[in-house]
Amino acid sequence: MKKMILTAAILISCLFFSTNSNAQVHVSFGVNIGVQPEWGPVGYDHADYYYMPDIGVYFDVPAHQYVYMSNGAWVRQAYLPYRYRDYDVYHGYKVVINQPRPWIHDDVYRVRYAGYRGRHDQVIIRDSHEDKYREHWHDNGRHNGWYKHGGGDDQGEGHGHGHGRGHGHGDD
Repeated sequence: MKKMILTAAILISCLFFSTNSNAQVHVSFGVNIGVQPEWGPVGYDHADYYYMPDIGVYFDVPAHQYVYMSNGAWVRQAYLPYRYRDYDVYHGYKVVINQPRPWIHDDVYRVRYAGYRGRHDQVIIRDSHEDKYREHWHDNGRHNGWYKHGGGDDQGEGHGHGHGRGHGHGDD
């Protein structure tokens, strides 16, 4: 009996972590297009998280926060840290992941989506002409690719804004 339970658990785990044909983890729980940023990928009525393989960062779509490793712990911030100041969220590839706290399985996602690093061929909401994206979250670039800087550290702490490669200019 134990072997059968173990086999079933392994099978379920394999199904959970298997890659589907379009390399996106997608389970729809309702439409949330309105909260997706203009730099998000088209084709998803619902997105909980974006994973950015180029920099190993997650973006919590409903909370509008980046989730990244800092000093050995996962942190949430409205801005990318200084070390990613040259990353362009508009042109970097994003993988939609609709699983709770995907960074817990970061080792799996990092390997699974390594082949998407450096890709810049993804259509984003800003560039779509579909009516469903007419009412999306738009923040004039305030959080999209901007980063905090100051104090010479690499953790995004300090005062002011850097001029990352996000779209537009913002101030707080």
